[in-house]
Amino acid sequence: MAVLGWTLLALANHWRRHPVQLFAVLTGLWLACGLWVGVQALNGQARDSYARASQLFGGDRHYALVARHGGLFPQRHFVELRRAGWPVSPLLQGPLRLRGLEEQRLQLIGIEPLTLPAGSALAGRAAGHQQLSRFLGPPGRTWIAVETLAQLGLAPGARPLRVTGQALPPLQAWPGLPPGVLLVDIGVAQRLLDAPGQLSRLLLDGAFGEAELPQQLAGQLVLRRGEEAVGLAQLTESFHLNLSALGLLAFVVGLFIAHAAIGLALEQRRALLRSLRACGVSLRGLLLALTLELLALGLLGGLAGLLSGYGLAAWLLPDVAASLRGLYGAEVAGQLGLAPSWWWGALAICLLGALLAGAGSLLRAARLPVLALAQPQAWQQAQARGLRRQAWLAAALGLLAGLTLWLGDSLQTGFVGLAALLLGAALLLPVLLDGLLRAVLPRCRRPLAQWFVADSRQQLPGLALALMALLLALAANVGVGSMTEGFRQTFGTWLDQRLAAELYLTPTDAEQSVAIESWLQRRPEVRAVLPSWRVELPLKGWPTQLTGIRDHPHYRAHWPLLQASHDAWERLAAGQGLLLSEQLARRLGLRLGERLRLPSPQGGWTLEVLGIYADYGNPKGHLLVEATGLQRHWPGLAPRSFGLRLAGEDVPGLIQALQARFALDDSRLIDQTTLKAWSSRVFERTFAATTALNSLTLGVAGVALFISLLTLGQGRLNQLAPLWALGVTRARLAWLSLGQTLLLAALTLLLVLPLGLLLAWWLVAVINVQAFGWRLPLQVFPGQLLQLSGLALLASLLAAAGPLWRLGHCTPAALLRSFVDER
Repeated sequence: MAVLGWTLLALANHWRRHPVQLFAVLTGLWLACGLWVGVQALNGQARDSYARASQLFGGDRHYALVARHGGLFPQRHFVELRRAGWPVSPLLQGPLRLRGLEEQRLQLIGIEPLTLPAGSALAGRAAGHQQLSRFLGPPGRTWIAVETLAQLGLAPGARPLRVTGQALPPLQAWPGLPPGVLLVDIGVAQRLLDAPGQLSRLLLDGAFGEAELPQQLAGQLVLRRGEEAVGLAQLTESFHLNLSALGLLAFVVGLFIAHAAIGLALEQRRALLRSLRACGVSLRGLLLALTLELLALGLLGGLAGLLSGYGLAAWLLPDVAASLRGLYGAEVAGQLGLAPSWWWGALAICLLGALLAGAGSLLRAARLPVLALAQPQAWQQAQARGLRRQAWLAAALGLLAGLTLWLGDSLQTGFVGLAALLLGAALLLPVLLDGLLRAVLPRCRRPLAQWFVADSRQQLPGLALALMALLLALAANVGVGSMTEGFRQTFGTWLDQRLAAELYLTPTDAEQSVAIESWLQRRPEVRAVLPSWRVELPLKGWPTQLTGIRDHPHYRAHWPLLQASHDAWERLAAGQGLLLSEQLARRLGLRLGERLRLPSPQGGWTLEVLGIYADYGNPKGHLLVEATGLQRHWPGLAPRSFGLRLAGEDVPGLIQALQARFALDDSRLIDQTTLKAWSSRVFERTFAATTALNSLTLGVAGVALFISLLTLGQGRLNQLAPLWALGVTRARLAWLSLGQTLLLAALTLLLVLPLGLLLAWWLVAVINVQAFGWRLPLQVFPGQLLQLSGLALLASLLAAAGPLWRLGHCTPAALLRSFVDER
């Protein structure tokens, strides 16, 4: 142990003499762990919210009876089932807006706690007798998650007003409730949601999962089993996988910084390692000391990464929550709350990252013989051999990427192929740069030009990892930027086509639906009334929305089809087929002309696929059929919404008339402008976290280049002093060094552009298709590429500024000291 202690002390003295290298190692580990921890904190927070939502009433042990045609159903069905011996419990759920908090999306759930299925626990916690008494007795209680209470800025006991002027029961925090959920007595919920005598579903114990419904209710209700429902965790898997991919990219780029600094430090300690071995330190003891040193550095960088990653997650959480809410209707807590086990796991990942960053240097030190550690060219020889190995490994990774593209058919294989492509390109970069510089060198005629190219090639091993990090960051920015901007333009055009009606209306019930349609037909400013009927049904375990429409020229003009038979709309109007969304077609493996069987209360309904359309941003499947056939297979179905085409521009006037006549609140009347603006905001918030992580990754690459130049600058004087002695001025040496940095950055940039465009194609043609089920057109934006190229060169210039300033202001005495040890 004494030998180990003295060995560790000797190794630590190097960091005291070279604080810049210590800063480089800790910065790399800090950035790698910080970005990775931040992304995982976001994903962990979201998944915790999903788990709490799924366990609200006891998890998968229970089933639910819902209306066969979707929507609400009469409360009398609950009474009939209870009298028939079914232990059902009523539940009503709907969106709620509070006065002064209109931007907050809340879900009000009304329950009858005394009839809940056996073994039920509200968010994993059983309610006591006193709590139930307060919940059911006047004025009742509104149970709310602690995070939601803080997010709303309300105090326990408050009675916030609904937009319509009705007050909630006093608020009471209930630990474990999912975010955004308000739990009240079902009678209170029916009053607040304007749904007297209506229910959303009936909870049922799993023991009745195989029982048959009474005959009079079999056509009204349907039993939803666990395997027929797709949870939020499954719907949002692709979103979290995309975030994880960006976090992993940042993790790798940060480790490149640490790896380069550790490798340089090990090279500079060749003489020290030789002396330690000569003094009797065994190779095993030396490697153990180096490993403990790595773990200590990993612990310091990891702790800093944990704290900064938590701060990053807290900063990005509102954007991620808004994305999940807009895309999937998923509510995520607005405040981070992570278990202690998560912190220990994150710290373990940071320590593993430190070991990965230093593993290569440890392996090379273990394989080099003792005398080789003292040879000045030993490291360079090892680097030359490493380039050949890198070339073969890059070729193998390229082959792996091709195989995943050819044989893979899942999101996981898509990401494996993408990782192989990026890693292979990064490994190939030093090989290509070395080959280019070696090819240019014989064409240089003047001595200074020859030195310029030869010295650039000599610096390449020290700058290789930084340039690889820059390559990965720039390629990710090109690829993700092209995909995002292409999606923005495609999405905007698609919104203009699909949201062509000037006003969208949602009636409260079937009776009001008939009255509204009759009233609208008599209004002179209404050119067309476009009702739609909707049914929710699962197809192969995936939630699907079946929409019925009446034939109208509006749909032909404003519902673009990606693929269609020549008479698709005519046959759809005749009830001979259906149209379906691109993602549902891919999931079901359907093509034009094939037939799909839809389950309905009147038996199977088989229709031919007449066309496929884009439905961007919808995680669920979507089908379009003719309304007459839909009503025939789902008797008694009423229109769920209306699209109104208006002759004039007096949309506010019609909204006021509808509100005055039918007492509709603002949530049931949405004009086209508001809907498009909301959709655009959701889009921007969706990619806000991605854009931020992309920018941070580029910043990390710039830091990697800066640190590499800073550490290499410490040893540059020995290489530049002979040129100064031959008459080259210090200012010219600084400009030559700047030119070398910009040359390597520019060559890297030339390789970035094709790699970034290939990455963009992979994202839209492979990742996006596997993740969401729809494909975007690949678009190239030259202005964006030029802007990114300028930023890359600027980052390289800034990274070189510090070392070059030191070189330009270096004194002649410092340059002369380079010849002290000459023999």
